Amino acid sequence: MDHIGEIIALGIDSVLFGICYRLYVKQRNAIEKVENVAVLELNSDLEKILKTYPDQKLPYVAIRGKVKALGSPITSVNNLSVTGTIQQLSMKEHVVARNSAGYWFDQKRVIREFCNSVPFVLQESRTSVEVVDALRADILDLETISDCFEPSSPTLLDHVWGFISGIRHQGVQVTEKMLKEGAFITGVGELASGKNKDGLKLQPPSNGSPFYLTVLPLSSLIRKLDDEKRVYRFLAFVCGGVALVIVGIMTRKWWRERTRKLKEQTQRRQTSSQVGRQRSVQESECPEVQVCVVCCQNHRGIILLPCGHVCLCEDCSARITDFCPVCRAEIETKAVAYIS
Repeated sequence: MDHIGEIIALGIDSVLFGICYRLYVKQRNAIEKVENVAVLELNSDLEKILKTYPDQKLPYVAIRGKVKALGSPITSVNNLSVTGTIQQLSMKEHVVARNSAGYWFDQKRVIREFCNSVPFVLQESRTSVEVVDALRADILDLETISDCFEPSSPTLLDHVWGFISGIRHQGVQVTEKMLKEGAFITGVGELASGKNKDGLKLQPPSNGSPFYLTVLPLSSLIRKLDDEKRVYRFLAFVCGGVALVIVGIMTRKWWRERTRKLKEQTQRRQTSSQVGRQRSVQESECPEVQVCVVCCQNHRGIILLPCGHVCLCEDCSARITDFCPVCRAEIETKAVAYIS
């Protein structure tokens, strides 16, 4: 239980290291797959190419086209002239909260968040590919249509209650994001023929590869993933370094404790040997010239330096540390004297 704090810190650090390393490996594998992806043009030859593959399915491709809704698009609630195929609305409350230390800090709370979507295709000239399960994409780039913040108008009573409760309301932020019609995006996923041969579909890969719908070209997407990979690798190195430091601290404490125990054992052995030697001396007849000058009972056994007087027993030498009782010279050190 001496290392309970270090063990807890090492456990937390190990969890963080595992998360960062897992994300790093995920990004590294994603980059490898994107770099080796088959880049196809949206043209009339796409269906012919697909028919040459088993099950008429390409496991991982990248295509770029213009977004077009199948049917009626979604109209923005903040700008009626904007239409799209995916709409994301979020409402967040901004507050200033007081923590346990008494400091105030900004905090956001999600009040409501929901998405609307309609079927859409990526189109180029007369060729189109329907995008399936777009909301499952690992990267889904949406354009911000509106981002409004409505500040609150607290009364005096609200200020008093906010100070008592530790929460002061600042306002509400309403954000609308959309995948606009006409936007050019890059889709990276699995390309397959639809059921009953009803066109081509781009869908999340069945082999677990990442699914991307981004406005970035393929080269920029790879750079973005590589930047994220570098961040996760750096965090993994930091967590690994912290773990080594914690292990070093635990090892240092263990070594100090071990050294202390060995020293105590040595001292106990020396004490027991001194006591045994003292008892043997006490049991034997002791001449008067060899009796301790302080207690006049025990055998002299300690030499005082630098004066050189052998005048104290071991018990009295532990109490007298300043001056020699014979010549009053200052005691610098002591040693065991063996008198035959």
